[in-house]
Amino acid sequence: MENLGSSVWSAAVLLFFLMDPLGNIPVMLSILKGIDPKRQRIIIARELFIALIILLIFLFAGKPLLNFLHLEKEAVTISGGIILLIIGLRLIFPQKAGPMGETPDGEPFLVPIAIPMIAGPSVLAMLILMTQSQPGNMTNWFFALLIAWALSAVILQTAPILLRVLKQRGLIALERLMGMILVMMAVQMLINGFKVLFAG
Repeated sequence: MENLGSSVWSAAVLLFFLMDPLGNIPVMLSILKGIDPKRQRIIIARELFIALIILLIFLFAGKPLLNFLHLEKEAVTISGGIILLIIGLRLIFPQKAGPMGETPDGEPFLVPIAIPMIAGPSVLAMLILMTQSQPGNMTNWFFALLIAWALSAVILQTAPILLRVLKQRGLIALERLMGMILVMMAVQMLINGFKVLFAG
């Protein structure tokens, strides 16, 4: 985690990939199908702000939680690598049922757009792992989260346009690329964790 999270931008890229806004576009548009386009933008903006509040809560409450659980730094790094590896593989080899499963009819609130599409378990877990791994970099983590959230917000707000431009295949290709990068980052995190573990 030290190497991967040494700068605001590298952490922001990591969180952005975990939020996976490009992969969420087709699912989100299917959830909002039948709702007036203007109302769709309002719903997306509302869900984005709800997700940001949840993400900030996990960012600042994550370290006390892991301290309470008495988790060591090496365990945090290795478990973070495992999480990234699983998410990366799912982006490369998606399940046929989709990431969200069935969703209820009507206008969504909180679920499933805010949670778990934007503030998903992988992002929340990674925020906790980051704060435990490098608690002195809370300012970096805060700005990294804001950058990743802002980029995701722009993409999700322009979802209909992106879908028309990139088409379904283009979005799938980008998602596969994001998955490959996440897998490489996961392997590096695992290497870092095992190096420290066996060096001791």
